[in-house]
Amino acid sequence: MTKIGTLYGLGVGPGDPELITVKSFRLLQQSPVIAYPKKRMGSKSYAHQIAELYVQSPDKEMLGLVFPMTRDKEILEREWNNTVEIVWERLSEGKDVAFVTEGDPMFYSTFIHMMRVMHEEHPEVPIVTVPGVSSFLGAASRFNLPLADGDEQIGIIPATEDKEAMRKAIENHDTVVFLKVAKVLPMIIGLLKEMGLAEKAAVATKVTSSEEMVWTDMRELERAELSYLTLMVVKK
Repeated sequence: MTKIGTLYGLGVGPGDPELITVKSFRLLQQSPVIAYPKKRMGSKSYAHQIAELYVQSPDKEMLGLVFPMTRDKEILEREWNNTVEIVWERLSEGKDVAFVTEGDPMFYSTFIHMMRVMHEEHPEVPIVTVPGVSSFLGAASRFNLPLADGDEQIGIIPATEDKEAMRKAIENHDTVVFLKVAKVLPMIIGLLKEMGLAEKAAVATKVTSSEEMVWTDMRELERAELSYLTLMVVKK
């Protein structure tokens, strides 16, 4: 009977290829199949770019997986099941599959759902995750800004249009990291002004990557159109 391969979730960091861990590097070298989220438009994700830097063997299979961008539960379930079966096909042949993801595989990652569905459909598959550097840690390093010290409390909050919820997040923490902030940036900046905290914020887009942009002056951002991979750190 063929031994089932292991599914690895490898965090490869927020964009800088040198922020990959030694363990993720080793598993990339060892795994015969490298799976990565594939963009429909053909551009490569940071995870894909980083994996390609460290994997040159022609014997490896680079397995691009397209994930549906929809809220339709029926479509999501169907497409996710299809994607998991594609990976299972390799695992059932005894091949280890290394799924690379930006940041950390256990933090707002595509791998979380991959792991969940794989466990439901094929519970016999061994699943191993390897932590990676998340974007908010990359931003803290870039800003030379301690996120938490001593007994300080930090909140990591997906930014939404709920202004009062965002206000409470700021009030209840010494530091707040707002993730995916671009879509509500004008509202958040307005809120910071109301609270007298506009000078306590810093914003980073595609942090640590070759496309990184940073701002510490919120006035420069009021009319900016920023990418999806944008976060804000507010430290009171």
